[in-house]
Amino acid sequence: MRPAATVPPADAQACSVDAAWRAVLAAARATERMTQDGRAETFALDDSGRLRSVPPDDPAAWLRWSPAEGWATLVRTDAPGYRLFDLYLPLCNATTARPLTIGHLGQSLDGFIATLGGDSQFVTGEENIVHLHRLRALCDAVIVGAGTVAADNPQLTTRHVEGPNPLRVVFDPARRLDARYGIFTDTAADTLYVCARHLMHAGETHLGRAPILGIDEEGDGTAVADLQRLVLARGCSRILVEGGGVTVSRFLKAGLLDRLQVAVAPFFIGEGRPAIRLPAPSALSDCERPPHRVFQMGGDVLFELVLRGA
Repeated sequence: MRPAATVPPADAQACSVDAAWRAVLAAARATERMTQDGRAETFALDDSGRLRSVPPDDPAAWLRWSPAEGWATLVRTDAPGYRLFDLYLPLCNATTARPLTIGHLGQSLDGFIATLGGDSQFVTGEENIVHLHRLRALCDAVIVGAGTVAADNPQLTTRHVEGPNPLRVVFDPARRLDARYGIFTDTAADTLYVCARHLMHAGETHLGRAPILGIDEEGDGTAVADLQRLVLARGCSRILVEGGGVTVSRFLKAGLLDRLQVAVAPFFIGEGRPAIRLPAPSALSDCERPPHRVFQMGGDVLFELVLRGA
């Protein structure tokens, strides 16, 4: 994502990491309106964290919106906040008419997300944990499987960063979970509990505070496709599939992910719970090699695979 050659680049030092993150959040909120307006526009960030329209040649301009290309940054590549624009602005382009589903996993060098006993706290380092909270803040909904809830009892909030909490969706087709987990009882954010329809009891509406919704469990692709449609129908334009490996693999196998991010931490687990698992091809030439980007996050390396769209 390169600054436009015809526009003077914005001051590098003014674009701090915190200010850039506020601009990313503001861009994500504005995308639906900008898409409907259908005109190109240039923005600076005001003191309250809101975008304000400025002339294209204004030296304070940080972001440019184009109906054809979406969001782009105008700040210099040496600005402290440039990296956030480079990583997150492509995700901000999603709308309800053009939604985006992104998967994320953190794994060891040998491809595991947890030990055999389920210990996953934490596979990746602090920078990737903050990144994951930023993804939650940008997304309208975060989906996790029953195994993740059982192993980690996660909060799935944005407590480490500025930004709203997403709708939390627990996918438990075999109905393994009960209401003792905090995600079903706390008030930090709304939660949906999704299980196979035939496992719902007559007249049942909630698991703890979480509404229960049923889907038909007829196969991997059908179940997760129904789950995705259910979440999109609630007006969610950005969906994060956060884990675990089984759930992310089901979405990937069904062709439902637009992007997949895998953070690789520099250590070995030896044997544990696997990350991505797909049907095995017979030859390396049959393996899919999608376009990708690479980001350094402390000692971890984040691979972002572009699976659909641009």
